[in-house]
Amino acid sequence: MSIEVNGTSYATDENGYLLNLGEWTEDVAKKLAEVEEIDMTEEHWNLVNFLRGYYEEYQIAPAVKILTKAIANEKGMDKKDASEFLYKLFPKGPALQACKVAGLPKPTGCV
Repeated sequence: MSIEVNGTSYATDENGYLLNLGEWTEDVAKKLAEVEEIDMTEEHWNLVNFLRGYYEEYQIAPAVKILTKAIANEKGMDKKDASEFLYKLFPKGPALQACKVAGLPKPTGCV
């Protein structure tokens, strides 16, 4: 499977995750978001950039529990509000969808 961005084809797995993480660009992210029916806002980009930074540091995508805790701390929310916030941004699962748009592998522990 693949997506096409600006005349270039990018390989994805059967779930739409980018196979070569080094090929990720903001334009690729926009296309992945479009496929997921997500209109990227500043909040979406902030989360995508957080995920990419986390992955760069730990070489793993964060589980949704870690993601929720980090957002709760960053935004001064309780975990329930942070979870609701994340699901508003990425309704099919904040870890799954956000990691896909961020060009990261599917998080471990996600089905």
